[in-house]
Amino acid sequence: MSVLLVSGTSTDVGKTVVTAALAAAVLRSGCSVAVCKPAQTGEMPGAPGDLAEVVRLAGDATTVELARYPEPLAPDTAARRAGQPMVTRDEVVSAVRELDARHDVTLVEGAGGLLVRLGADGFTVRDVAADLNAPVVVVAAPGLGTLNHCALTAEALASAGVPCSGFVLGSWPNDPDLAARCNLEDLPAVTGSPLVGRVPHGVAGPDVTAFRAGATGWFDPDWLRAALLTR
Repeated sequence: MSVLLVSGTSTDVGKTVVTAALAAAVLRSGCSVAVCKPAQTGEMPGAPGDLAEVVRLAGDATTVELARYPEPLAPDTAARRAGQPMVTRDEVVSAVRELDARHDVTLVEGAGGLLVRLGADGFTVRDVAADLNAPVVVVAAPGLGTLNHCALTAEALASAGVPCSGFVLGSWPNDPDLAARCNLEDLPAVTGSPLVGRVPHGVAGPDVTAFRAGATGWFDPDWLRAALLTR
């Protein structure tokens, strides 16, 4: 069984699309996959959220959402403002372990960046990864400014002894500018972790057949096998 946490350098860097692409790649290999979203914010009850988008794009993935809050804020803030219970660290870890026992691969999609507080007592994706002894893959923006965000995230993981599985550039442009092109070489140098994927801009459209067929090719094949398919 294999658990991988998907975090980001910030919000709106493409975590959900990358999570869907990873799920699609796992399914295409013939393995089963589950995706856990500890806390969904910015969506009302009954509305489709990030996990619905993962299923739309990737296909037959098991999904579990533990909490949902209507305002688009950090989960602990959103829960407090809504007067709703916060999800707990134990609840998240238990849910992931239960999914891991029944699936070949379990992906856990965080909220915003690595140190965003997910719930009670201010726990984060980094804490969940430490509890599960699981690595984190970090989704980053491709352009100018991302090197500092990536270096800080890598340092935060290293300080807690949590392995960084690698970085994925979300929404890779069709015509990358100079900064984006330079980042392909510079990002591994400043973080000490490999660049393991690039998900093209605009792939999360209506053509889910193309998405599922292309997903495997957006990641380094050796990393994909080692991180998800052979653990």
